[in-house]
Amino acid sequence: MIRWEAHTCLPLHPDASLAPLERYRANGVHYACINVGMDMNPLGQILPVIASFRARLLAAPERYVIPCTVADIERARNGGKLAVGFDLEGALPLLERPEMVALYRDLGVRQIHFAYNRNNTVAGGCHDTPQGLTALGRCMVDAVNDAGVLMDCAHTERRTTLDIMAHSRHPVVFSHANPLALADHGRNITDEQIKACAATGGVVCISGVSKFLGSEAPTAQDIARHMAYVADLVGTPHVGLGLDIGFSQPELNDDPPGDFDPGFWWPASAGYGHGISQMRYAPVETWQQLPDALRAAGMSTQEVDGALGNNMARVARQVWGPATK
Repeated sequence: MIRWEAHTCLPLHPDASLAPLERYRANGVHYACINVGMDMNPLGQILPVIASFRARLLAAPERYVIPCTVADIERARNGGKLAVGFDLEGALPLLERPEMVALYRDLGVRQIHFAYNRNNTVAGGCHDTPQGLTALGRCMVDAVNDAGVLMDCAHTERRTTLDIMAHSRHPVVFSHANPLALADHGRNITDEQIKACAATGGVVCISGVSKFLGSEAPTAQDIARHMAYVADLVGTPHVGLGLDIGFSQPELNDDPPGDFDPGFWWPASAGYGHGISQMRYAPVETWQQLPDALRAAGMSTQEVDGALGNNMARVARQVWGPATK
């Protein structure tokens, strides 16, 4: 059994505290994937974050592991450690160069999606005009497959996600996305998208963000309801969890440098107000409440273990492969 947090966010600053990772470890999580950059973040911001996170994780081998394989995560679990991977949210940090994917992989990036809410030259974002996957985008999917990185469809628009899932040779995941049928928000995904993801062998990981759950004070029961919806639609092997908690640290300003417009990336027309400061998150401690909530929603113990990590571990074994890259 592996407990797998598919997406969470520390401040994008090299001085960000890693203390939230200890909360995951204390709550029985064995692997956490943390964001290290989005489309609005330049490389001058992303690379120092990766360097700092890597250095501090590697300096504490008694607590943390940066995994290359699921076997690394299992060894970390058996030793009471937390395995920590990185993800990129958007293709702009790839600089339109497919070979950048393997470079990021070598730095610990294990998961990527191609558009953060807005369109770019690779893919369409969920809060922009539908455009689908571009020719460059198809090359990027190939690069992600070749590099053994998880192909993620969070934050991307419907047509793009369907294009990605049709083109990818490997299973595709949504690391933090909820059913549109349960909460009407542009970040959420249709039954068509959920079914297409499952058809690749992939996993839809439910977010714990208030607006995407349709609950202003998210609970384990709210999350379990969304997980049960996906399970009823496509089967329990295709359900996962990505709480998407934003661990802000007020003493740090992690905004992108220069003329940064939060209202562009999180438009008021999509219900954000100004930026995402008003978002509420289910706490890390929800991990301890979810097994009972999922069993109450009708899942067996085996199905609960799948939804809380084994399903994502299955996909990662297939995508990452058995050997260190």
